[in-house]
Amino acid sequence: MIKTVQIKDLKPGMYVIIPGSWMNHSFTLNQFLLKNTSQIKKMREDGMLEVQVDFAKSNINADSLADKLQVEDLPHPAKPKEVEPPALWTPENLVPVELVEAIEDKKIDPLTKAKAVYKHSLVMMSRLLDSPTAENIHTGKDAIKSITNLILSDDATAYNMLRITSHDFYTYTHSVNVGVTAIMLAKELFRHSDSHDLGELGAGFFLHDLGKINIDSKIINKPARLNEEEMYEIRKHPYQGYKILKDADALSEECKYIVLQHHELNDGTGYPKRLQGDEIHVYGRICCLADVFDALTAERSYKQSLPRFDALKLMRDEMENHFSRELLNSFIMLFK
Repeated sequence: MIKTVQIKDLKPGMYVIIPGSWMNHSFTLNQFLLKNTSQIKKMREDGMLEVQVDFAKSNINADSLADKLQVEDLPHPAKPKEVEPPALWTPENLVPVELVEAIEDKKIDPLTKAKAVYKHSLVMMSRLLDSPTAENIHTGKDAIKSITNLILSDDATAYNMLRITSHDFYTYTHSVNVGVTAIMLAKELFRHSDSHDLGELGAGFFLHDLGKINIDSKIINKPARLNEEEMYEIRKHPYQGYKILKDADALSEECKYIVLQHHELNDGTGYPKRLQGDEIHVYGRICCLADVFDALTAERSYKQSLPRFDALKLMRDEMENHFSRELLNSFIMLFK
């Protein structure tokens, strides 16, 4: 049962079908299950007035809800070939051409460039997480290094990328947000040092949650807080990410520290090894800051997103034992 529904009537749990090309809006797919209200807000910002909803695939009471909405019955639409991404991504089509063009274009203004690089980085990360073969991981790392070089060399574009991040909590969105933010902090900390491979750091930051592809998607996408058993499963993802990169022969020292330690906390209450203080490498500490910040500012079905100022204040005033005070102060200064 597919009907046309106005954007104002959309609810989380609906399976939406967006008409037109999948590259002409903020989402990486044309058909997906709505997880939260931030996705509906993004549709409004993209100028959409209505979309199709497949009630047979929706996680709501279709009959009772449809009767209350202004909807129009439609036959099941044929899927235009051009709007369906390939079922399996390969190194040849993993990186959007638009991402390469945006990075290399020296004529567009910084805000436009930042928006294009950010949007197509989301597409690339979504594809990589869908098809994390060894070849794709190497290709993805090369593209991430190009993004990293742009952030390092173009302050204006980097500044705008830091401020246009989306607030949904898809793994690919979170990966890009953490990647951009952590690279910005590393740039500030290591800009006068030649002792750090910032390209590999950028790759590690973007791929820090790669291990989540081996965790049950029902746990990753659960629209509520996780119970202890589910948290036990989630705590496996740092090692899973380490193993994926190692098996792909893509595990640098930088990636190892980041992937294994991005959930370790200064006071020893983190995971997987409950490291504390100087036992945690600075690369893991940087990623942890960016990871926590993005989690606080992301909207979930069971919590509202925090404004950036409030998130930073919370990290400073109520989570001070989790982080190095010096690193936290440097992180806060990124948003001044």
